[in-house]
Parts: sequence; structure tokens; C-alpha cells
Amino acid sequence: MNILIAVRILLVAALSFLSAFASADVAIPPLSSQITDATDTLTSEQRSALEQTLQAFEAKKGSQIAVLIVPTTQPESIEQYSLRVVEQWKLGRKRVDDGVLLIVAKNDRTVRIEVGYGLEGSLNDVTSNRIINETIVPRFRQGDFYGGVTAGVDRIIRVIEGEPLPPASTRATTSPDGPGKYLPILLMLTLVAGGILRTVLGRLPGSIVTGGAVAVVAWFLSGAIFIAIIAGAIALVFTLLGSGLGAYVGGRALGGQSGRFGGGSSRGGFRGGGGGFGGGGASGRW
Repeated sequence: MNILIAVRILLVAALSFLSAFASADVAIPPLSSQITDATDTLTSEQRSALEQTLQAFEAKKGSQIAVLIVPTTQPESIEQYSLRVVEQWKLGRKRVDDGVLLIVAKNDRTVRIEVGYGLEGSLNDVTSNRIINETIVPRFRQGDFYGGVTAGVDRIIRVIEGEPLPPASTRATTSPDGPGKYLPILLMLTLVAGGILRTVLGRLPGSIVTGGAVAVVAWFLSGAIFIAIIAGAIALVFTLLGSGLGAYVGGRALGGQSGRFGGGSSRGGFRGGGGGFGGGGASGRW
């Protein structure tokens, strides 16, 4: 009898597990391009053409538009799934919030335009609804998915172009906030000044003077005495215990030769800039 009860408990647990697994939310694909097609609806040439259009628009306006085509969003509605996507992808510039997601759930025959906070004034619910019903849906009903997506993206771009936004050169998405933005300056000062002063004054005196100089510069840049003290202490220790890197850099500086610092590193793919979304936009069916 006890064995029978145990078997029943295990059976119920197994069925519950399978049921939960079957109804699990659809995974969000990683963001690596302006066009993410999990259905192979678009050809490589079509994806490339759309990507070039969106890349050129971002370079010109600064706003980020992405297209996502998935088989289904079930068991979630397209609105629920779309919001999860933009919360993870973070399209648009930080504090500008000018991202847009055009999402198509092909098997569900649903489409949605998800709009960032910063564009809700121009690309509002009414405008988004018109783009879907007047431009995208008629083409989808004819089986022309590339035409529908392209025409929809074109109308979205035209709406955003009329919106007064910060210029595309604004880097609010990537520029560090707070004291962290001064770290490259302080590091460079520690390396160069530390190398020079250690060579001229000796290890200990040079390290002390370097720490004092970095502290003064940090206080001047940040206006915070606590940050100045921490920066000075780090510079002193770094210069005192450094294994010759500071002296090497300082030697090159004294010799008039330029070091190789920073150079831009190429980052592959496409990623969001930290934009925020609040559920604005519209959905439709075909």
C-alpha cells in the first residue's frame, strides 16, 4: 500500500514537472544584430539590407531599432514577451530611451511595435497602431514578410526623424558615470609621472610625490577629498611597488617617444545602449 502511494506521488510529481516544462516561457535570443530571425523567414540578403538601413539610421540619428522574428511567444502574449525582450536587450541610448523593437510572432500571426520612453510622444500608441494595420499587416496577409517588415521599419524611421533628440554623437550609453570617468586620466598620470619622478627622485620620494600629485588632480576633477585621498594612496602604492612599468613609460615619455595606449578595440556584433521601456506601442494580427 505504501509502495502504491509512493508511486502515485512520483507520478504526480513527474506530470507536474512535464507540464511546467511544456509551458515554460520562450527563451529570449541574444542580441547580436539589428535583425534577429529565429524562423529563417528572411534571406541573408534581405537581413543584410535591413541591417545596413538600421545601422545607417543609428549613425545618423542615434536611435536604435531592432527587428525580432520568432515562431511563437506562447504561453505569453506578444506584449508580455516583447517587454521581456526589451528589458534584456535595452535598446536605445541610456537616459534618451530612444529604442524601438518590431517583433513578429509568425505562427501566432501577431506583430508588435515596442516603443522606448523617449519616443512615446511621436511614435505613440495611435501612430504605432496605424503603422501596423496600414503598412505591415496588409503585406503579411499576402505572405510578403520582408516587404511588411521593410515598409514598417521605413515608417518608423520617418516618424523618429521628426523627433528632436540628442545628436547621434551623444555617448550617454557608454560614458562612465561618477568618479569612474576620471580613472583613465589618473591612471595615465600615475604611469607617466610615477615613471619620471622615480627616475629623477628615487623610488620612495618619487612615489610620495606621485601620490600627492595624483591626489591633487583627483580632488580638482571630482571635488571630493575622500576620492582624492584614495586616488593618491593607490598611486603611491602602485608607483612604489610597481615592477618597472611606470619607469618604462616614464622613460619613453622623457625620450620623446609615444606609447601605445588605449587604442579602440573592435567589439563585434550589435548591442543595446541601456534604453528604458514602459510598455508603450501597439500590437496587431493578420
